[in-house]
Amino acid sequence: MIKIVIIEDEIPARKKLIRFINELKETTEIIAEIDNVEQAIDFLKTEKSIDLIISDIELLDGDAFEIYDQVKISCPIIFTTAYDQFWMNAFETNGIEYLLKPFTLERFQKAWNKFSILNKSHASDEILLKISQIQKEIQPKSFKERFSVISNKGIYFLETKRITFFKAEEGVIFAFDDSGKKHLLNQTVLKEIESQLNPNEFFKINRSELINKKSIIKLERYSKNALALEMKGWGNPLITSQSQTADFREWIEK
Repeated sequence: MIKIVIIEDEIPARKKLIRFINELKETTEIIAEIDNVEQAIDFLKTEKSIDLIISDIELLDGDAFEIYDQVKISCPIIFTTAYDQFWMNAFETNGIEYLLKPFTLERFQKAWNKFSILNKSHASDEILLKISQIQKEIQPKSFKERFSVISNKGIYFLETKRITFFKAEEGVIFAFDDSGKKHLLNQTVLKEIESQLNPNEFFKINRSELINKKSIIKLERYSKNALALEMKGWGNPLITSQSQTADFREWIEK
């Protein structure tokens, strides 16, 4: 029996983790679901029979590193985080796995496989969680505040908060503003743009469209596994892909 503690303040994210854990082949038990620093400290000081902690970084009452500053942990930790890929070396080099939000079942399984190897080889006792080192290496993600736009008169700038959605079309990227105007961006890769945006505010609903949560006016069912989104300033609905709809439903509730 693998005993797991989940430290996560977002209910949709917590439900997602539980769902993924329940799909594992191993026998597991979630012995605690915690959503704040204070409760986590109290619990971890008294409960020692833990095989794995899955921990968000930003919690309701502070930073999760405050927990590990005050409590000595001997089991592996899988962090869930919105920090970008550049800073993830800080986790990997200290024998700690991570899940970059929003993560898929496939990515969760990869993190779990790493834990399983450590667990079966009894290497957990050898893992020193160098939290102070991680705190030095990792930095808060800063998000892009404006994008450069190409026009026949030169280049101008469009503020990110005014963009309702991005769309990839035939090798170029357009940004649509809150009045419905279309802007040709200087960037050409949608995935690159996605990495520069706050994942709590922007979501890639299909292969070619990346939407701003604040610009969604209404959601409607489009098919069994897809949703139609009415966006501010735009007349036609945007459709979620079947593969993205479940994750989108969780994301929109955050």
